[in-house]
Amino acid sequence: MNDPADPADPADPAGPDADAPLSHADAMALWQRRVGTSVLLDGFHALKHALRFGAEVPVAVTADRSAALALADELAPDVRRTLAGLLTEVGQAAYASLVPRTHPTGVAALAVRPARETRLRALGKAGRGAPVVVLDQPRNLGNAGAVIRLAAGFGATGVITTGTLDPWHPTVVRGGAGLHFATAVERLDVAELPPGPLFALDPEGEDIRGLKLPDDALLAFGSERSGLSRELRARADHLVSLPMRPQVSSYNLATSVAMTLYHWSLTAAGVPGGA
Repeated sequence: MNDPADPADPADPAGPDADAPLSHADAMALWQRRVGTSVLLDGFHALKHALRFGAEVPVAVTADRSAALALADELAPDVRRTLAGLLTEVGQAAYASLVPRTHPTGVAALAVRPARETRLRALGKAGRGAPVVVLDQPRNLGNAGAVIRLAAGFGATGVITTGTLDPWHPTVVRGGAGLHFATAVERLDVAELPPGPLFALDPEGEDIRGLKLPDDALLAFGSERSGLSRELRARADHLVSLPMRPQVSSYNLATSVAMTLYHWSLTAAGVPGGA
């Protein structure tokens, strides 16, 4: 199916060494077969990140192949060849029919979700070298995606959500820019949380600036409206607080996670981008 492109064809923007993508008809048919069981990668950046972190992507479409590959030349030359062999141009109307809302980059793809057993193994690994972020009954899909993006950037082991929010919802994946594949993402009950000291963020907790967060910590954050659940609070080993000016009620969830992970990174070994 992935036959080499004709090296004599100068019109192929992928170049002579790239595999040919699926035909329009094959890509549309495969999309329809896989969409119900796959992860939607909405936009160029989500696809770029998923490929960088080893996602299996059976089909990818674009409204404008030349524009998408030009974007790859500029922003992601490391995956340009892979994209050239993967992206099928289907036109604007067909592309728009496949996604809930169009993305400015005109790119979408379907990826295979990592096996749950693999994610649980990473989250529960003894002697973890980086914390697990726990979002306790989050409500906002975009905030959850932003947290996953942060966790991936800091090299956190993973992100766990409790409650009803699906951390693999397309809006969460979009907010996370496809970085679900760079960290372990799972939904669990509080009773199912992996082992490790649990530090829960709470306004009445001990000032985080006086603490060293261990690498195997669980870092728990309450919901945007209700804070920590009673079940999570009872499971916590430590309540900690972030510095905040009096009369300011709260930080955004993603901001709180960023501040906490940054504090951890100051004393952690092997943080991405560290000296």
